[in-house]
Amino acid sequence: MEESISLQVIARIRSDFTSKFGIPRQSNLVPEQEALIVFEPAYRDENALRGLEGYSHLWLIWGFSEVKQAGWSPMVKPPKLGGNKRMGVFATRSPFRPNPLGLSSVKLLGLEKRPNLGTVLLVSGADLMDGSPIYDIKPYLSFTDSHPEARNGFAADHVDEKLPVEFPPELLARIPEEKRAALLASLALDPRPGYLAGRSDPYGFAYAGKDVRFYVEGGVVKVFDVVEGS
Repeated sequence: MEESISLQVIARIRSDFTSKFGIPRQSNLVPEQEALIVFEPAYRDENALRGLEGYSHLWLIWGFSEVKQAGWSPMVKPPKLGGNKRMGVFATRSPFRPNPLGLSSVKLLGLEKRPNLGTVLLVSGADLMDGSPIYDIKPYLSFTDSHPEARNGFAADHVDEKLPVEFPPELLARIPEEKRAALLASLALDPRPGYLAGRSDPYGFAYAGKDVRFYVEGGVVKVFDVVEGS
């Protein structure tokens, strides 16, 4: 018998990434990337956060809010495999799932009280788009959640390799200084889908209110413009 449950949005992320393209493909690939977790009004009860300051990392259970799908498929095409090889959906972290839920581990940098927002969580390493709904937060426990001996399946053969980034100083100056390190680290991961790795087409993504435009040539990410975001 089919069963269903109703999930409540308890919080939303506030991130510099306002579109899907450009976001690191996994959490903690860009530890320089900081974000805020802002609780929905009904969940701004400080009692719910009591003891949280004793943990260094958290699990976020969240929703792929931009995924539009009707039904689901047992096979998906992971971008890192070139977009032309199918794998079982449960062997991937694809957002196209029976239930579009994401799971990310992030570092807890601190708890802060903000006017009109209550207590927010400052985190780093998040791979969520700005505004993504968060359904639950749990503490990360190193003695049970960490498995250094774990096998990584086909993903082990496609670990993101970092590319050098050429970012002209006059363009980099258009990015707030405190956000430059995270942007450079994100570009170094090469945001393009794997099946386009051999091309040098221009791309762009929204970041911190700017539109960052680049292309990849000779294994180097080359930024050619930074304009105000639309």
